[in-house]
Amino acid sequence: MNHTHTEKKAKPVAPKVIELIARTKSIILATTDGEGNPNSSYAPFVRVDETFYILVSFMAKHTRNLSAGRKVSVLFIEDESAAKQIYARERLTLETFPVQVERDSEQWNRVVEKLAETHGKVVDVISEMGDFILIALRPVRGSYVNGFGSAYFVDENLEIIEHRNDVNHKSNK
Repeated sequence: MNHTHTEKKAKPVAPKVIELIARTKSIILATTDGEGNPNSSYAPFVRVDETFYILVSFMAKHTRNLSAGRKVSVLFIEDESAAKQIYARERLTLETFPVQVERDSEQWNRVVEKLAETHGKVVDVISEMGDFILIALRPVRGSYVNGFGSAYFVDENLEIIEHRNDVNHKSNK
């Protein structure tokens, strides 16, 4: 079957993005330190009021990077075992702005309770440890991919803005 670049593809609606987030229990974090050195890691998360929250320890390098307030990239990605094609795994990459939540504030208590509901009693234990902090990750913008030729820009509300068209998809033939 010959596909031309003039064919119109249907825009996925935001619920596809929300479904991917709902199937994901942890996010992959890409942070940088003060010298710009990269660090990748992961953290379990919850989404409350359009913001993603992670409870992380200062023992981890990514937490020190996050607490500095530099933007962080987060990745939600389809499980490899569920992917029909490993090169075309469904994924959402977001540029986010991290903000530390004040311990024992109303927001802290509400989010930690939601984390415990989602991830179990371990949250009750680690949230009491002094080296754990709660970080809010507020989306700025990002991209959603759900297959070959199906890549879209998303806004801070996780709404599809536009198809990424054929940016950087030139053939070497």
